[in-house]
Amino acid sequence: MKKTVKNPRDLFLLIPMFGSVVFVLLYIIATCYYPGGSQVDQNAVGFSWINNYWCNLLNDTAINGQPNPSKPIAITGMLVLCLTLAYFWYLFPQKINLNNNWKWIIQFSGSLAMFIAFFLFTDINHDLVTNLASLFGLIATVGTFVGLYQTKWMKLFVCGLFNILLVLLNNYVYYNKDLINYLPVIQKISFAAFLIWICCIDVQLYRLKTINN
Repeated sequence: MKKTVKNPRDLFLLIPMFGSVVFVLLYIIATCYYPGGSQVDQNAVGFSWINNYWCNLLNDTAINGQPNPSKPIAITGMLVLCLTLAYFWYLFPQKINLNNNWKWIIQFSGSLAMFIAFFLFTDINHDLVTNLASLFGLIATVGTFVGLYQTKWMKLFVCGLFNILLVLLNNYVYYNKDLINYLPVIQKISFAAFLIWICCIDVQLYRLKTINN
């Protein structure tokens, strides 16, 4: 049996996974400092996992009108997430040896998507930032699908399709006023599923590297 030799430097391949974990921890900590208010109850106390959005944590003022001390923590989490995903989309096409066109497309669109996403906490139109980041993120995701298919990582490919279905569900609920109250929960589920997918791909990249050492 061939032994796999693990190089300590290969741990850098797991930065996207570690970054995702740090983001989740910062997200949870930020929710503890959110004063209150949601789309359902303006006077609610604290952060509701059912009724509040992630972006509520990024505002200067909470929905209940109080100053929002969770903002610096949420911004830090947002920065960690953007850098994490930008690094993932830089790393992924290199490690699976995609052709130069797809490599450039994934790296450029993924980095640009994360750069745009960081403006969610500014005064720039929220929907505009979200739509632009989603557009370039979608391009990078399509490139990721191409890479997964060419590498024959079919389980991860199928998991990615599940994420696409969740994105479509998000858009359907967003534009349906009768269902909009369910959107915060659906968004959290979708986001968790996406990060788990990214982490699984990252772990697979690490395994591929250690096997080939």
